[in-house]
Amino acid sequence: MNTPHVVVVMGVAGTGKTTIGPLLAARYGVPYAEGDDFHPPANIAKMSAGTPLDDEDRWPWLDAIGEWAHGRAGLGGVVSSSALKRSYRDRLRAAAPGVVFVHLTGDRALIEDRMSHREGHFMPTALLDSQFATLQPLEPDEAGVAVEVSGSPEEITEQAVAALANLSGATS
Repeated sequence: MNTPHVVVVMGVAGTGKTTIGPLLAARYGVPYAEGDDFHPPANIAKMSAGTPLDDEDRWPWLDAIGEWAHGRAGLGGVVSSSALKRSYRDRLRAAAPGVVFVHLTGDRALIEDRMSHREGHFMPTALLDSQFATLQPLEPDEAGVAVEVSGSPEEITEQAVAALANLSGATS
């Protein structure tokens, strides 16, 4: 895959969206947007308090990400978003047709370990179970790829680039 696609790096908290997203953006020479930056303060406060977001909390956040992605159509970009449910991804696709998803997947124990070692993030490890309970993996009719996150950031990025290239070849 080459730009001008907009790639949404998705997955539960702790899979490495904020690490892999900028690496993918650099690889493609396009801007990166951190999905957490689109959350309104009320969402951050709710998650910081250990309360999972509900759909009503997420709609304005997803709309803001969708607006950014729409603005990058034809130019390319990479944005992170948990995009855990099909309905969330459908909303992003409605705002920015042609977005492609990179679903970062991994073993729960590995992800919990990563979350427990990161500093300065508002998402507590206690919410990981709710993230996995909400997660609906990509379906066959969704443009996207799944990439396992047990390797180094560079290895994960290379796997994503290769998978996206294969996806592009299959859909061209």
